[in-house]
Amino acid sequence: MRIVLADDSVLMRAGIREILTTGGHKVSRECNDAAELTATVDADIASGSGPDMVITDVRMPPGDSDDGLRAAIDLRSRHRDLPIVVLSAYVTGPYVRELLNGPGSDGAVGYLLKEKVGRVPDFLRALETVAGGGVVIDPEVVRHAVRDGGPGGPLARLTPREQEVLALMAEGRSNKEIAAALFLSGAAVSKHVANVFVKLGLPPGEDNRRVKAVLAWFEHR
Repeated sequence: MRIVLADDSVLMRAGIREILTTGGHKVSRECNDAAELTATVDADIASGSGPDMVITDVRMPPGDSDDGLRAAIDLRSRHRDLPIVVLSAYVTGPYVRELLNGPGSDGAVGYLLKEKVGRVPDFLRALETVAGGGVVIDPEVVRHAVRDGGPGGPLARLTPREQEVLALMAEGRSNKEIAAALFLSGAAVSKHVANVFVKLGLPPGEDNRRVKAVLAWFEHR
């Protein structure tokens, strides 16, 4: 993949660039601030050489607040199919919901903690999931949501086991990986996933059912 990487830390960019290069990807552009990120991506897409993915930090200049997140949401509002992964130092806060519920956010988005980037296989796997149109939320963020958020809305219809399965789906896990994590058979996981879809009102034939289930899960935590 050709990736635009945005982070105001030169060292962080260098580390991520090395991981991406080793994983067979190419960092086509590097940006120091949010304004440069949006201008660079817009210009590249207009010229026909747009990136396959954007990876950006949440906190960047010029405001050193959530400028990177705002840039990501802004880019998705104009380029709805552009996969974006946001890196953050924060487990909680409105950032995850804003990213997932922003314009065009019906998949191909990720929210990962910066401290986990060093777990190279997991990081690269998350990128591939997002590039394929999936949603990946950092496991620590998911655990925090499970611990602190009460079930409500459509989630109240899910059994505890179905909520466990959906939480692992939010981490970008495949059915096979969910089965291994919960010590279940593949058939049992498939049944739980099917039940989740039905209870969340996502019938067969609905596009991106897995993505929409994850969005519903996070919306109601």
